[in-house]
Parts: sequence; structure tokens; C-alpha cells
Amino acid sequence: MDYQNLSGKELTQIKTLGQLKAAGYQPKSIKEELRDNLIQKIRQKENVFAGIWGYEDTVIPDIERAILSRHNINLLGLRGQAKTRIARMMTQLLDEYVPVVYGSELNDDPLNPLSTFAKNLIEEKGDHTPIIWWHRNDRYTEKLATPDVSVADLIGDVDPIKAATLKLSYNDERVIHYGLVPRSHRSIFVINELPDLQARIQVALFNILQEGDIQIRGFKLRLPLDIQFVFTANPEDYTNRGSIVTPLKDRIESQIITHYPKSIEIGKKITAQEANLEGKPVDKIHVPELMRDLIEQIAIEARGSEYVDEKSGVSARLTISAYENLISAAERRLYLNGEENTVVRIADLIGVIPAITGKVELVYEGEQEGAGLVAYNLIGKAIRSQFVNYFPSPEQKKKSKEGNPYVIPLAWFGEGNELDILASQSDKEYKKALHEVPGLEAVVTGMVKNLPEKEKEFFMEFALHGLAEYSQLSKKLLDTGLQFRDLFSSMFNMGMSEEEDFDEDDL
Repeated sequence: MDYQNLSGKELTQIKTLGQLKAAGYQPKSIKEELRDNLIQKIRQKENVFAGIWGYEDTVIPDIERAILSRHNINLLGLRGQAKTRIARMMTQLLDEYVPVVYGSELNDDPLNPLSTFAKNLIEEKGDHTPIIWWHRNDRYTEKLATPDVSVADLIGDVDPIKAATLKLSYNDERVIHYGLVPRSHRSIFVINELPDLQARIQVALFNILQEGDIQIRGFKLRLPLDIQFVFTANPEDYTNRGSIVTPLKDRIESQIITHYPKSIEIGKKITAQEANLEGKPVDKIHVPELMRDLIEQIAIEARGSEYVDEKSGVSARLTISAYENLISAAERRLYLNGEENTVVRIADLIGVIPAITGKVELVYEGEQEGAGLVAYNLIGKAIRSQFVNYFPSPEQKKKSKEGNPYVIPLAWFGEGNELDILASQSDKEYKKALHEVPGLEAVVTGMVKNLPEKEKEFFMEFALHGLAEYSQLSKKLLDTGLQFRDLFSSMFNMGMSEEEDFDEDDL
């Protein structure tokens, strides 16, 4: 019988130590498992970390090199950079099943037992020692580091109840109740947010990482635990909550730095993959590619904003939640108006403000401005950034000898006309309102290449928002939507600037 060629179903038919030996089983460390299976997948051109976008040439090669080197790993990066997901996906590099001594709390290898229980059982029963099979999905333990985590939680403690029940002396190591780390023998063990772990608790991990022994209440046990450690951490200067103590950092062989998506295209892939649109009428809601770009641009603007704490970062969860809210805004309008289909609108971005405010950590100046206003301004900056990808800059066209294409629509607003775009407006009313602005359709059809007919009004509205962001028009937030009007008459009549038109109470 060739153990290596047995299927999972055939393996689980092996029930005793004697049968396992007959199958030719040889113990293998978890780091060797990971290494051997990774080599096989690399040779077969398989993607171990499918669905992790943007790391193909940076983070993933670093992780693969660390696994090939049999290293423990620290994933260092800001929030929302897929650190935990990567750690969880490493289980796919484990063997599908491994044998375990039945009843062993330390998941003992039958040919390389670690615990007193397993050693005694094998000595008593020999080849008749019962074994069970452990699936790779169960060989993963995750612990969030919090200030209240104790040594007993991670390493273990003496259990007086066990001592009393089994009538054991406190000198007998069987009175020990093992913590999460020993119970993760032959597993992947992940500690998230490592700097949050108190320094004295981090110290307790020193010997496990290097010497393989542990100390519990006076017991010094030589337990060569077989664990693949993966730690995740934000940069140490992220907060004042704590840091990784230097001796522990020195014992973690590979520290891999993660990052945010380096392009809008990668960001869109992540958002499309992660957004929860189950049950939503997505086939009835058309989302122009520009709108997908705008959602990602909001995150880019937030990461560079003077009001947002750059050390905290802006999670990819911002764009995911924003996209979900965007679809929900269009979905709500469908139901309100009893329509069969709709196209998302630029005005629907007001509905994503709640998804932004909870995802950014503001500096003092941002707190003074208010989370709602900061989010509103980030949307405006995203529109301004994307506007020049489709339309000429209004500032440059003012000075151009070729003429300003925005003259006619701006003149209409200059005559005192106003335009309201309301959140619940039917598609018919929405289109009628936009087509009342003379010259606006001509600007869009003349500037936007390969413009789909159903996106015409979307780009007409986008043009108005862009003109407002370039201070050619005034844009005011209403209780039920947005209002566009002439900038100068607005300033003289209302005595306020464009930013002062925003009222957080409207949100």
C-alpha cells in the first residue's frame, strides 16, 4: 500500500496505528507540508491565492518565498489589505488529511506523539491504538490580540478541577489545561493585530517560536510544537496601543508588507468580487463604468486627504460598502416609482456617505469639519479627478481661443434658472429635467466617445457635477436631492460659498 497515492476516502478507512504503519505513513512537519504542496502547485501553475487581486507581483511572491524557507510570517499593513484572508487561504497548502491519536488534546501524530496521554495510550495499545483523520480546514486557529488576552489563554494553566477529579498531584503534568497554542499543534496559528498583545504576553511566545518549549506554573515542558505561525499587524506607529517587542520580531523570520490596490482597475475587481448584491435586482440596474471608477476614486481621494489619518488607512471595505449602498439607492428608486429598469445617477453618491463616514479615521481638522462634510467633499474631489478623463478642463477652456463648450449651459444658469435632481425622481422626470438645460446634451455627445444611449443623461448630470467642482456652478444639497444654479448669483443672494451650502443635518 502506497500512503502517498491514497485518496482521502481511502485514508479515512485506516483506523489503527498498525494499519497506518502498513500504509507506509511517515511523519512530516507542517512547514514541510506547506513547502511540498506549494512546490507542486507552482509547478502545475496553480494559483494558491485566487481572488487576492493586486498582490501577484508583490505580496504573494514574498509569501511563497517565506513558505519555501519554512518561515513564520508577519503580514504588516494597514486595515483592509486582505492580511487575514491570505492567512486563511494558506490551509489550502496543507495535506487534505493527517492522522491523529484518538482522544489527544494536542492532536498528536501517531508516529511522533507529543503529549503524555498519547505516549501512554500507544504504550498500552501498541498497533491497536485508535486514530482519526483531521481535515486541513480544521487545522487553523485564529486569535484576535486584545489587551485582556492572558498567558493562560495562549499557553495554558494548571486546572485544579482536573487535579481534584482525577486525584492527581500538582506535580503531575496531566493537571495542565493547555491553551490555544499547544492545542494548535500541527496547525496554522494566526494572531491578528499582534501589537495589541501586551508585551508580557508576547514574551511568552519567545521560546515556542525558537526553542519549542513552554513553561506553565512551574512546569517546564519540552514540547517541540509543530506550528506555522502567521501574525498580522498594522504599522507600529498606527496608534499608541502598542508595538511588537523587538525580541519577538527578531524571531519572526519573514515580515511581509501589504499595500492597497495600486490602480483603479484592481480596486474595481476587489469591489466587484466582495460586494454583497445577493437578492438585489442587479439585472435591472445599469452601472456605467465611470460610476465604478468614481467609487474607487473616492477611496483614493480619502487616502490622500489632509482630513483623514493616513496612518490609519482607508480600508477596501469603504468601496465595497459604498458600492452596495449605491446599488441600494437605485433599487429603492425602482420600487418607489414602480419602474422596470434604471441607471444609477451621480446624485446616488449622496447615498454612499454613510458608507464613507464609518470607514475613515479623521484627524483633528477633519473632526472639526465633521465626518459628513468630509465624506461629501471626498465625493466632490473624486468627481473632479474623473471629470477631465471625459471633458476638457473648464479652467483651461476659459482661456482657450477655440471657445468654451460650456458657455450655453452656463449662460442658462446665469439667467437665474435652477435645476433640481431629486433622489426619488422617476427616470422620465430625471431625463426631462436634464434636457431643459440648453447645450448640455451637445457637450456630452460631442465630448464622450462611444457614448451608450442609456448613459447619455448620466453623463449630462456628471457634466453638471464636474462644472460645480470646478467652481463654474453652485451645487446645493437639498433634503431630497441636489440643486444646481449659477455660482455668482448664489453667492450674492445667499451670502455663502459652495461649501457652506452643505448642511450635515440634511444627511
